[in-house]
Amino acid sequence: MSGRAVFLDSGPGEDRAVVAQAGRAERLIVVRAATPAVQRLGARSAARARRIERGLATAFLDMAEGADAVLALTGDASRLVEGAAVEVEITAEARAGKGATARLIALADGAPRLTRAAPALLERLAVLAPGLAPITGIAARDAADAAEAEALAIEHPLPGGGSIAIEPTRALVAIDVDLGERGGRGGEVRRLAQAANLAAIDAAARLLRLKGLGGLIAIDLVGAGHNGAAIAARAAAAFADDGPGVSIGPISRFGLLQLVIPHRGSPIADILCRPDGVPTPLTQGLRLLRALERQAWADRGARLVGRCAPVVAEAAGPYMGDLTARIGARFEIEPDGALSPDRFEISAR
Repeated sequence: MSGRAVFLDSGPGEDRAVVAQAGRAERLIVVRAATPAVQRLGARSAARARRIERGLATAFLDMAEGADAVLALTGDASRLVEGAAVEVEITAEARAGKGATARLIALADGAPRLTRAAPALLERLAVLAPGLAPITGIAARDAADAAEAEALAIEHPLPGGGSIAIEPTRALVAIDVDLGERGGRGGEVRRLAQAANLAAIDAAARLLRLKGLGGLIAIDLVGAGHNGAAIAARAAAAFADDGPGVSIGPISRFGLLQLVIPHRGSPIADILCRPDGVPTPLTQGLRLLRALERQAWADRGARLVGRCAPVVAEAAGPYMGDLTARIGARFEIEPDGALSPDRFEISAR
C-alpha cells in the first residue's frame, strides 16, 4: 500500500480508527461508549472549581462524570475561587492517574454538565486525513487489530536492523536505540550508528503518535560523536505532524535527545490495559464480542457460544445488546471459571 489510508472499525461498545501512511499505522484512535462524554478530547462542559491550589497554580474541576479535570490558573482563570462555575474545553484526555486538562472558555452557571459534545470520530479523521473516505468492514477490523497490537508492544524493529524500545514512566517516555546486528569497524561503526539513530527518530515519531504518548521524551541514541545538525533536522521533520507545542532540545553529553510533545488523547495503553500492562476485563470483553461478530460474518447460519472468565463476561454484558443488533440473537456468552481473563473460546452449535 502506498500513500495515506483511513480505516474505521465500528464494534460493540467501541469504535477504532486507524490512519496509515505507506502501509504502516501512524495513528490509532479508540473511542469507548463507557468513556464519559465530558472527558473526551474537544468536549465543552460547565464545570465547578472544586479545589483551588494557588501554590500549584491549578484548579481541580468537578466535571459531573469521571475524575476531576485540571485547569491552569493563568490569565482570566487566575481569579477563580472555589465553587465558581466555568465553561471549559478538554484539551488533553486523562492519562495514568492524571485527570484531563481543560482550558477556560468563560464563566458559567448551573450544575456541571456537557455543553458541546466532542468532535465525532469522522470529524477527527477528516482533520487528520482530509478528503479520504474511511475503509470499513473486515479490512478495517484487521487494520485496527494490527495497530492495537503494535501500539501495545514495547520493542519495535528498525529498517536495516536494530530496534527501539519505548517505555513510558510517570516522569517521561524513555526510548532506547539498539544497534542490533549492524556491525563494522572504525568509521563504519559510526556511520551505521548514525543511520540507526536517524531511523530510530523516524520510527519513534510514528510510534509515539500511534501509542498516543506525549510529554517529555528522552531518546537514548546509540554510539558517540553524534552529528547534531543532522539529527536535529531529522527530528524536526519527523515530529512536524505533531503540531504546535513540539520542542526539541540539543543532544546532551550523555547522548540523550530530549523533546516535548503536547499531550492530547489518552495513551492507548491507558485505555486498553491496567497499570501493569495486562488488558482490562472490558478490553477482553469487547475483544470477545468482536470475535463473535467476526465469526458470525464467516458463518451466517451458526449459533455461536463465547466462553470466557466470569469477570470478562460481566464486562461484556452491557454491550451484548449492541452485538445482537448487529448479528441477531444467535450467540451467547458462558462464564467459565476455568478460563483465565486473558483467554476466551468461541464455538458453534
